[in-house]
Amino acid sequence: MSQPLVSPATGYALGAALLFGASTPAVKALGSAAAASPFMLAGMLYLGSGLGLALLRALRDRAWQTSGVQRHEWPWLLGAIACGGVVGPVLLMLGLAHSSASAASLLLNLEAVFTALLAWLVWREATDRRMVLGMVLIVLGGMVLMWPDGSVTVTDWVGPLALVGACLAWAIDNNLTRQVAHADALFIASSKGWIAGAVNVTLGLGLGAALPIDLSALGAVLLIGFLGYGLSLWLFVLALRGLGTARTGAYFSTAPFAGALLAVLWLGEPAGSGFWLASALMAAGVALHLSERHSHVHHHVPQTHSHSHRHDEHHQHTHGLAWDGTEPHTHPHVHAPLTHSHPHYPDSHHGHAH
Repeated sequence: MSQPLVSPATGYALGAALLFGASTPAVKALGSAAAASPFMLAGMLYLGSGLGLALLRALRDRAWQTSGVQRHEWPWLLGAIACGGVVGPVLLMLGLAHSSASAASLLLNLEAVFTALLAWLVWREATDRRMVLGMVLIVLGGMVLMWPDGSVTVTDWVGPLALVGACLAWAIDNNLTRQVAHADALFIASSKGWIAGAVNVTLGLGLGAALPIDLSALGAVLLIGFLGYGLSLWLFVLALRGLGTARTGAYFSTAPFAGALLAVLWLGEPAGSGFWLASALMAAGVALHLSERHSHVHHHVPQTHSHSHRHDEHHQHTHGLAWDGTEPHTHPHVHAPLTHSHPHYPDSHHGHAH
């Protein structure tokens, strides 16, 4: 039996959840400075994400570098941006306008469920009972964490349906992004930030909202957007590359717990019995995922793509141009057919059937 499979991508996924979860208490800590139009606030957060990641990419590259997205992969990326950066945020704001906050919090847990179901049923991503049970425990923990003291109420059916639609849009986004996750993660994440930010700000202005005048508050919102939306999404894409969609989505669904924990430690909010029950459920779910064992003989079909890599077992190729031997390096390369056995996740190189 192979040893438990633990990947650095697990840390990326949990880091993404921590940063995104922290954005909620951070925005709440701004108080009246964050009491702007929901569309305008979301737009500023997303623009902070896009701007910060674009600057980070410019500092990293020092010169123009290609994104690594191949011509045949652009429909995947554009579809992901449309679903996650345009449709999802609009439906979220519509849903929040017609639902109670408690109902919205509970329904948003459906994103992880939809993400996993699409990955397993449509994209045929590998899974087993341990993975399914672990994801169920994590989602249950999120529901316990956000279950209200009173009854969950909604004003009409428009709100819940819009929130379910937003979760489905983000689930499609997650699965489409998985198809290009091997490309430049900073480019992918910053593109989503720019487009989602532009759409939400435009909607906010169209609905009569004004741009923030307080520069200190604006700077704080942009910084929160960079950290909680930008860096979080960058880590999320890196996790998709190494873990696959369902596992990344399951880890990321611990974000509400990260936000609640920071609210307790930072804002002094009380931690009731529900918080500790949710903690136990999520910890059990994550433990099941971390103890996963998946190893078998599998076949790699020919594949052409571009991403940062080393000349390891999966990357045995020659270079048509001069290469200085620096590792890791990035260029379009071809994977020859290969059959072997080793522990693996359904990452960018292991999307095979079982």
